[in-house]
Amino acid sequence: MPAPFPPDHNPLVRKLESIFPLHDDERQALLDLPMQVNVLKDDQDVVREGDRPSRCFVILSGFTCTYKATGDGKTQIVAFGVPGDMPDLQSLHLKVLDISVATLSPCSVGFIQHEDLWDLCMRYPRLTAAFWRETLVEGAVFREWLLNVGRREAYHRMAHVLCEMLVRLRAVGLAEDHACNLPITQGEFADALGVTTVHVNRVLQELRANGLIELKGERLNVLDWEGLKQAGDFDPTYLHLVQERPAA
Repeated sequence: MPAPFPPDHNPLVRKLESIFPLHDDERQALLDLPMQVNVLKDDQDVVREGDRPSRCFVILSGFTCTYKATGDGKTQIVAFGVPGDMPDLQSLHLKVLDISVATLSPCSVGFIQHEDLWDLCMRYPRLTAAFWRETLVEGAVFREWLLNVGRREAYHRMAHVLCEMLVRLRAVGLAEDHACNLPITQGEFADALGVTTVHVNRVLQELRANGLIELKGERLNVLDWEGLKQAGDFDPTYLHLVQERPAA
């Protein structure tokens, strides 16, 4: 069944419209996609490396991470997923997954059969282009993360990721001005930034002390947006947004 969201609040529609202008019939076709909705707990794998899935999933609520693991079990988070993202869209063309995706918070996800996505793309070529653009933007984010982890110091890495998350959440209507919910633990930030949890704690304290952010529980409030962007060497061009939505 289609996900129970009003048209203007459907996460998949919002995400695609943030990077690609949709026509009314295309928007309706997305709303009509058959979807099996599952509710998952936090810290649960949605898909695993080596899987041969016959369906993709879209995040309807909550946060996920895409990760890789070494042979001895060490993990590297390579992306965070927010509502509207389809972290395993590649499985439509690449039959064996080379990534794992896990929930960072309780999540609602919608599974879409590959055959239904193929049918949608055949009927609406512009949606094929939208999904293609989605995968290209995902590649751009991976490249930026590689630069972030490889060439920036931990303080600047953290500032950059916080900037990215705020902009991405604002683009799908899930941020209010410069504040958003961010249910990501210090350990998960450590796995994304390639540093220790102790170091994450230290740089967050430094960002607070410098008056750039306020972080209370899962709530991030950016006090100095221009300062945080400068600290993170952040330029949102790589996100390739065409529009941002106000918060609901």
